[in-house]
Amino acid sequence: MHVQDIMTKNPACCVASASLQEVAQKMAECDCGEIPVVDAQKRPVGVVTDRDICIRAVAQGRDTGQTTADEIMSTPVYTVKPEDDLDECLRQMEAHNIRRVPVVDAKGVCCGIVAQADIATRASPDAAADVVRDISRAGSAPH
Repeated sequence: MHVQDIMTKNPACCVASASLQEVAQKMAECDCGEIPVVDAQKRPVGVVTDRDICIRAVAQGRDTGQTTADEIMSTPVYTVKPEDDLDECLRQMEAHNIRRVPVVDAKGVCCGIVAQADIATRASPDAAADVVRDISRAGSAPH
């Protein structure tokens, strides 16, 4: 199985100057917990997760209407390619303790995203159990 077989295509993305309120609204509209932050060529430069908004903005008393994505985004961005084997995607998620990974094409343009939910619903039960267990180890703070 390859990444392209389970990825969510054309994920919602934002630019670095987007307010956290705008990012959170996209998350609500798309029912997702991560928005890739992209440059003018649509290449990922970071990601904003629901956890980033909570921990790095709301818990700090920051104004979500004035704080921008680039101020709280998680970096570096770990990515996979559509043609990568799913096992490679799972290794990346486990190695970097991340629950979602953007998918980029040959030009580095964000063309998809793989989330734990994609793995749970489309991959083998063993793969799903392994990635959830490894990413959820004690003391971790994934993005």
